Amino acid sequence: MRFLLMFVTCISLADAVIGERGLFERNRARQRHADLEATILEIRQENARLQEQTRRLRKDPRAIEAIARRELGLIRKGEVLFIIKDAEPASRRAE
Repeated sequence: MRFLLMFVTCISLADAVIGERGLFERNRARQRHADLEATILEIRQENARLQEQTRRLRKDPRAIEAIARRELGLIRKGEVLFIIKDAEPASRRAE
């Protein structure tokens, strides 16, 4: 009888530590939860940044101009565009 009681106790203890609802699984679930919360926070911050960018693009003509200059290479009427290329070193030209 004692042997059976010890056996059942050991099995129950092992299940409590290793089982699908055991200590190890609970720790893994807590870590997953923390990781997901961090991901949600990052996504919310990115969402806020994109909403602010959208607001600026709708309300501020300077924001549109900055993107047009940076991404499309546009210039204003009356501005002069200078294209500067790197010159070849003098030692190479002599050869």
